[in-house]
Amino acid sequence: MSSSFAGLGLPTDLADILAGQAITTPTPIQAATLRDALEGRDVLGRGRTGSGKTLAFLLPLVTRLGQGRRTPKKPRALILAPTRELATQIDDALRPLAAARGLVSRTVFGGVGQNPQVRALGQGVDIVVACPGRLEDLIQQGHVSLSQVEISVLDEADHMADLGFLPAVRRLLDQTPQRGQRMLFSATLDSGVDVLVKRFLTDPAVHQADSAQSPVSAMDHHVLHVSAAQRLDVLIDLASAPGRTVVFTRTKHGAKNLARRLNSAGVPTVDLHGNLGQNARTRNMDAFRAGKATTLVATDVAARGIHVDDVALVVHADPPAEHKAYLHRSGRTARAGATGTVVTLMTDQQVRDVRQLTRAAGINPTTTKVSGASHPVLLQLAPGERSLVEGGLQLATPAAEGRGNGGGNRGSSRGGNGGGNGGGNGGGNGGGNGGGRRRRPAGQGAGQGGQGGQGGGAPKSGGSRSRRGGQSRGQSRPQSSGRAHSASDFSRGR
Repeated sequence: MSSSFAGLGLPTDLADILAGQAITTPTPIQAATLRDALEGRDVLGRGRTGSGKTLAFLLPLVTRLGQGRRTPKKPRALILAPTRELATQIDDALRPLAAARGLVSRTVFGGVGQNPQVRALGQGVDIVVACPGRLEDLIQQGHVSLSQVEISVLDEADHMADLGFLPAVRRLLDQTPQRGQRMLFSATLDSGVDVLVKRFLTDPAVHQADSAQSPVSAMDHHVLHVSAAQRLDVLIDLASAPGRTVVFTRTKHGAKNLARRLNSAGVPTVDLHGNLGQNARTRNMDAFRAGKATTLVATDVAARGIHVDDVALVVHADPPAEHKAYLHRSGRTARAGATGTVVTLMTDQQVRDVRQLTRAAGINPTTTKVSGASHPVLLQLAPGERSLVEGGLQLATPAAEGRGNGGGNRGSSRGGNGGGNGGGNGGGNGGGNGGGRRRRPAGQGAGQGGQGGQGGGAPKSGGSRSRRGGQSRGQSRPQSSGRAHSASDFSRGR
């Protein structure tokens, strides 16, 4: 197995683009699949989230597609993805590679107006990166045909199955020529994915570079046994440590409400869930990637395919319902060989469920009974001085956007995923006329900003949080918030 892209047969111009992005060594899934994919074979690749599957199919796709004559409404390559965020991320990685070969790509998904997509398709594109629902809509309206697709890719196939997209995926792949190359990548090969393999892949090269549970070895897993009344204070303390934190809730309302309360406590926070329109989702993710927001509160929509560097801490504010969700949520940290910490908050009522969950996920977490935000284990899990910003984070939101963009990916009986429905951006909740950055010394409350004010100060430092050693544990230790918060404050409306 070659240790370089050139050694695997990748053309020099594409290898140079990767080198310019400091990507010089193939990941295991890339090293395993590239030769077969570059030769035009159908490929079935299994690799965990964060393992580099995107480049594993983009590199051979761009290489083999070559320069050709664009035909209006008839793309030559199709990449199907389960979520808008993943489709956007794939296209971001694709653009510099495609530009080197004179290729044009276009994303197609719901939650935004279709007219720009229709215009681009009418002018002719080489590669479409799409969610199934909107693509089916445009096909039915006569705006696009798959009759000239030479290469088809299905990414995160198991998540497609989980979302109920397989009927739509089958209908779409049935419209592509049988002679074309097909590549299917997935973290797991259950949930009906084997049906797609048998129906659409011909003598595929099968590669399994990482098991679904392999990332757990790069993470420290902890369960914090907390009372319902102390849960929010514990979350505030963990999220106000240096670095990026991703917090997961089970419901859209829970994510929106928790993001608002973290902002009110002084933690610059954005949310990500299905009730946000696409513009709000994009703006919130941009703020998190740029470090303006140091905490992202999300539902499971963010557990697949969203790559943000240097996420040192993942917190399950609501334990997930099943172990696959735990693994995919946790995969937001410990990416690309890095380490990370995963914390699950567990109340008395959740003890049995969490034990079953961790057993099914194949992990043996360290469990600690935590009485509140002053417990020393929190500083161990999230080292560094706690930093709060008056009012949290306020992002400029167009007035019309507050209602959310309806649509999302096609739903109903066709197997799509119902999209954003009302509920604007819950990312920032104003806090008094904010000042600059402030730090919470030991024994001082977190404070509560007034509703609707101007969130002023700069966000806390977004540097990588050291998980080993970090800053001295003898630092001043923040105590619990001055205002009593109950977990029911952000879980009531689920």
